[in-house]
Order: sequence, then C-alpha cells, then structure tokens
Amino acid sequence: MTRNTLKTLAAVLVAGSIGQAALSAPAYAGGWVSVTFAPGNVRDAGALATGLRFYSLYRGLHGASIRQSGHGNAAGIGQNGRGNLGMIQQEGNGHSATLQQNGNDNAYGIFQFGRTTDANVAQNGNAGGGATFSYGW
Repeated sequence: MTRNTLKTLAAVLVAGSIGQAALSAPAYAGGWVSVTFAPGNVRDAGALATGLRFYSLYRGLHGASIRQSGHGNAAGIGQNGRGNLGMIQQEGNGHSATLQQNGNDNAYGIFQFGRTTDANVAQNGNAGGGATFSYGW
C-alpha cells in the first residue's frame, strides 16, 4: 500500500467511527420558553388581577383551581391569607407547576402549553397580580 492509500484509509475509518457515534445517540430537540408578567406598581398589579378575576368568573373558577389535560402533569397550589385567586392551567404532557400565595387579595395565573414545561411561583404581599405563560416543544 502506498502512503496516500494509508492516509485515505485512516481518514475513512475515523470519519466512519465519528459518523457511527453520531448515529447512535438520539438528537434532543426539546426546549421551552416562558414569559412572566409581574407588575411593579399597585395600579398595574390591580389591573392584571382584575383581568384574572374576570377570566376566573368566565371559566367558573374559585379561590384555587388546577385544570390539566394531557398526561404526566403535576401541579399544586398553597394559599395563606384571604381573598386570593390562584389558577394553574396545563395542556399537553409532562408539565409541572406550583403556586404559593402568602398575603391577601392576590391573583396569579400559570398557563402552560405544549410539553415538558416547569413553573414554580411564590407570590408574597397584598393585592398583587401576576401571570406566567410557558410553551414547550
């Protein structure tokens, strides 16, 4: 064998082994994006809370509500205080969410769509409002 033939053979073997390693490991194309609205002043927080309360009236929700459709979803809400509204809505598979509200007259909504998203929120104080929207693929 000539020197060029040996170099070519070595290059083919290296390329083949790299290609085999790439083919044996599955590609991971999942991910998620999340947007949180947490107003910094009382007026804007009150406006967001009012919107969430209207939404809860429209959907027939009261106090703390968890609505899930799909498989493998987990959620929990804890509330300390009075007049709080907490809602978690998950559509799709593999979502996880927790909401802890401490104080009075707070409103917060977690809305997750797609698959495999995660949201953990603690809302402290009085008359606050906020919302988190997540989408996973």
